[in-house]
Amino acid sequence: MRLVQFCHRGGEGGVRVGVEQAEGQGVIDLKAFDPSMPSTMREFLEMGEKGMDCAKRALSSGQHVVAQTDVRLLSPVTGPEKVVCVGMNYKDHCLEQNAPIPKEPIIFSKFPSTITGPYDDIILPAESQEVDWEVELAFVIGRKGKHIKEEEALSYVAGFTVANDVSARDWQMKRNGKQWLLGKTFDTFCPLGPALVTTSALKDVHNLGVRCLVNGAAVQDSNTNQMIFRTEKLIAWVSQFVTLCPGDVFLTGTPPGVGVFRNPPVYLKRGDVVECQIDEIGSIRNTVV
Repeated sequence: MRLVQFCHRGGEGGVRVGVEQAEGQGVIDLKAFDPSMPSTMREFLEMGEKGMDCAKRALSSGQHVVAQTDVRLLSPVTGPEKVVCVGMNYKDHCLEQNAPIPKEPIIFSKFPSTITGPYDDIILPAESQEVDWEVELAFVIGRKGKHIKEEEALSYVAGFTVANDVSARDWQMKRNGKQWLLGKTFDTFCPLGPALVTTSALKDVHNLGVRCLVNGAAVQDSNTNQMIFRTEKLIAWVSQFVTLCPGDVFLTGTPPGVGVFRNPPVYLKRGDVVECQIDEIGSIRNTVV
C-alpha cells in the first residue's frame, strides 16, 4: 500500500490520511470511508493492525476517491517524536571523502520541525552560505519497541519513503564545535514523501536505485545495496538506547555526489529545484527559496 497524508486543495477538511490507488493516482480518504479513523498518520500508525486493516478495506472498496488534482500531498508523517539520522552509511559515500567504513552506525538527529512536504519549498537560511543536498531512503516506525532483535526488526517498520537530508555544511563542519545538529536542523531541511510505501509493496528495499537531480542534472546516482548498515541493523542498534514509537522517522544515509565534496564545492542557491528519487517509492521535488 501507498499511505499518504494530504489535505484538499480547497483547504476544507484539514489534514487527512489516505491510500493512493497507485503512484500519482487518486487518493482514498480513510476518514470518509470510516469516520472512526484519525486525521494524522502518527495517530493512524498508533492504531496498529486495526488501522492497516481499515486501509486495506478502503483500497479494495474503491470508494471515497479524491482526484489527484484535488489533493495536496503533505509529508507522510508530521510531528514525529524522533527523527533519527545515520551518517556515513553508503560505502561509495565513504570512498568519495576518503573516510574509513564505520564499524558501527553513526547516529545523529534532526528536530521534527525540519519536516516539510514532498513539493514544499526549501528555505535558504540567511545564516548559511553552504546548503547542500542529500537524497536518502527513509523509513517510519509502525509499532513501539525497545531492544528489538535484528531478525524481528522489519516487523516494526510501517513503510518507506524518500527524504532529502538538507544540510548547511558551514554549520555542520566548521561551527557549533563540529556537532552536526544545527547544520542539519534549520526549518524545511527534511522534505519527505510522496507516500509511505509498506514493506510488502517493495520487492527488495535494499536494492533500489537512488538519485538526486538539481535543476534536472543528476548529482547523485547509486543504489540502496551500497548501505553499510541496513534497516534491520539500524532498528536493533538505535533501540538499545531509546524506545522507538509509531511515527518515528529514520533517515538511512546518503550516497556520493553531495555538493561539499565536489571540486570546487557546489551549494544550493535560490531558484534551484532539487528532485530526490527512489525506485518503487517515488520522487519529491522542492524549490529552494
